[in-house]
Amino acid sequence: MDETLNELGDYIAATKGEAILGHSIAYGELTVIVAREAIVDVVAWLMDDPKGGFVNIVDVCGVDYPERENRFDVVYHLTSPKRNLRIRLKVETDEVTPVPSITPILPGAGWFEREAYDLYGILFVGHPDLRRILTDYGFDGHPLRKDFPLTGYVEVRYDDEQKRVVYEPVRLTQEFRDFDFLSPWEGTDYVMPGDEKAKESAPPATKPS
Repeated sequence: MDETLNELGDYIAATKGEAILGHSIAYGELTVIVAREAIVDVVAWLMDDPKGGFVNIVDVCGVDYPERENRFDVVYHLTSPKRNLRIRLKVETDEVTPVPSITPILPGAGWFEREAYDLYGILFVGHPDLRRILTDYGFDGHPLRKDFPLTGYVEVRYDDEQKRVVYEPVRLTQEFRDFDFLSPWEGTDYVMPGDEKAKESAPPATKPS
């Protein structure tokens, strides 16, 4: 498989020239770094080329590296049913430079790009309906950015008792950044919410032999 992916990576780089900034294989998948302004052309070519056939969009997501000048990666996963292959494309961008939307050629990317915009603030030019998709309307900020604060923001919801939309501080139902990393066989030293009765009646946990 690695030989096939290496050949495909070399073929893509040789054919698309300056549009390809690099390629590598990791965890049995081919990753291709694409110039931001060339992403639509490269995706269209991968769909149509006989050695490609990558016509299925699996995902478009963001990754945040705040220490970089271009802090965001936009990551695309495509599959080729004809060749039974998967490819990952990456594009770098910053907080203000938009990435060309691939929705004109792959409409299934529409909701994925909206999610990347909502959660990271990544802009897509040419998207027909670029607006939030997961956070509440009126939400301030982009919650998957590494510098998004855990406090200080408000969220909105419809209050059924008051029969209106209300604003209230964001409530975190889990301490996402506080993990004890105890052995799952031994369990925690404290009682987790909802486990009070189980802790009282359950026999002591034992390690498997």
